[in-house]
Amino acid sequence: MSHEEDLARTDIEAYLARNERKELLRFLTCGNVDDGKSTLIGRLLHDTKGIYEDQLAAVAKDSKVFGTQGGAIDLALLVDGLKSEREQGITIDVAYRYFSTARRKYIIADTPGHEQYTRNMATGASTAELAVILIDARKGVTTQTKRHAFITSLLGIRKVVVAVNKMDLVAYSREVFEEIRRAFLDFAGRLPDRHHWFIPLSALAGDNVVEKSAAMPWFEGEPLLELLDTVPLDEASNTVDLRFPVQYVNRPSQDFRGFAGTIASGAVRVGDEVVSLPSGRTSRVSRIVTWEGDLAEAAAPMSVTLTLEDEIDASRGDVLCHSDNRPEISSRVLAMLVWMDERPMVPGREYWIKHGPLRTPGSVTRIVHRVDVNTLEKSDAPALALNEIGRVELRTSRPLLFDAYTKNRATGAFIVVDRVTNGTVGAGMIVESGEGRWDEPAQGRLTRAESAVTGEEREKRYGQRPTTILITGLAGSGKTSVAREVERRLFDLGRAVVAIDGQSMRHGMNRDLGFSASDRSENLRRSMEVAKLLNDAGLICVASLVAPEDAVRKRARELVGPERFFLVHLAAPLEWCREVDRSGIYRDAEAGKVSNVPGLDFRYEPPEDADLVLPSHELSVAECAERIVRELERRGRIV
Repeated sequence: MSHEEDLARTDIEAYLARNERKELLRFLTCGNVDDGKSTLIGRLLHDTKGIYEDQLAAVAKDSKVFGTQGGAIDLALLVDGLKSEREQGITIDVAYRYFSTARRKYIIADTPGHEQYTRNMATGASTAELAVILIDARKGVTTQTKRHAFITSLLGIRKVVVAVNKMDLVAYSREVFEEIRRAFLDFAGRLPDRHHWFIPLSALAGDNVVEKSAAMPWFEGEPLLELLDTVPLDEASNTVDLRFPVQYVNRPSQDFRGFAGTIASGAVRVGDEVVSLPSGRTSRVSRIVTWEGDLAEAAAPMSVTLTLEDEIDASRGDVLCHSDNRPEISSRVLAMLVWMDERPMVPGREYWIKHGPLRTPGSVTRIVHRVDVNTLEKSDAPALALNEIGRVELRTSRPLLFDAYTKNRATGAFIVVDRVTNGTVGAGMIVESGEGRWDEPAQGRLTRAESAVTGEEREKRYGQRPTTILITGLAGSGKTSVAREVERRLFDLGRAVVAIDGQSMRHGMNRDLGFSASDRSENLRRSMEVAKLLNDAGLICVASLVAPEDAVRKRARELVGPERFFLVHLAAPLEWCREVDRSGIYRDAEAGKVSNVPGLDFRYEPPEDADLVLPSHELSVAECAERIVRELERRGRIV
């Protein structure tokens, strides 16, 4: 009799208290059809004595009818509970099972291996911290193995145990195990970095499941259960970023007003300064209220009610966080979407987007690409069908308060709900904001200092109206050359003018930005902030940037001011730009050295609201500059 069993018999209260303090590990099992997932879980339950005697008797009886072991007890039946699963000998739905050891408690999600049940697997993986991917030693790494590796990576699972099962059927061959290990790591190298453990085992015979196998003395690692008992759990949740989505404003009387909810991540203490988003109002935590009484500190995933020192406006869906550590705010995000409905997802169709307690109308505006989960190849797609996965751009009526899913699973996930049936039709993981930081409020207690020189005085001095000329077009269309020529001509006319370009900005204040949609958007936002300051000083700013997205260019127009903004599109076609390109960007993109190149793997949206369109493939740089200057004169921007 183990110490745990002895304690349960002699002091049940102490046993329950000790069990309550154990760490919890959620993990899932996945693999090909008939790789032995259910058998492995059944073995874990059986060997850890997690099965009641009547359950074992029932399974022994059912094994004679549904079993695959010639009348002997079939441990897979402990998990395959649906009649159709038992008849076919496969897993269809996600089956959850619970067991514990002296060290930890476990929740296992046994997920289906069939491709048509991808949505079921995504459901099981959404809350798991570790994945056990089973591989049949006879079959090796298959297409479905790669699919499961990709999906678990997509769902943010950073710990993966690769269990090479049925080693008894290959004579416990070390060579077979090592070959499978090499093949899996070769594919995994194309995915984000994760921790991998490899274990050769036989779920049916019990080799390397709970006890170390004598049949494989060459394996120096731990058996599966010992590994599960000792794997570090420090990545289970985000303990740094306080995110407290408000679920309910509790006001039972005029003397009490508290914000109730579950702490999604991080920790909060009495006296902490917090900000309510999206309003931006700040206050300090005065009380942390729970059913058991007030606390001095609370952390995820506790459910608490926070009261604040000041009366600030916050409602369901708003987020409380530390003033110096805020989530992103945007009504336009890029996300990976798993589609779960038989009716295809078509861009433009309206859905409910549920993000934490927030429920807001929204739609997918475009599918950036669809991912073949078996090969990782990306392709264009007009729609996403059942079980397909794609990168999409999502727009919502109310801004989302989020972190990237890779940083914070609690605030980076959302579900898509059909507005007619109210059924869940999709699950998404936010990759980044599609708008940069346009909507982020300034931090700190700031005031604007008014200049002693008026705008009218500057216009009279310089003989011009402050204007930002944004020249957009594909790489190679001649943007920077045209901008410099415009600057020269205006300067020669005695005008106060400055030219900036995307490359120069990236060498300086934008050196921290890459070339994703979010970073490109932020590059334009910062550049337009500089242009606005130059305009405020009475100067003309000529800015040349690719600025590939129409919605982001519209935000630039709003920031600078419509009356000051002048958009020029150099409409040279892609083929011409590739021929004259001297930077080598198109050549490098074709060779796979760079990505996110507008016109190739990043969509360039020609502006529909351009103030001037110039076919730069037909006109010289001087002719383009001359037409821009003439149009500025015609519009009264320069006198």
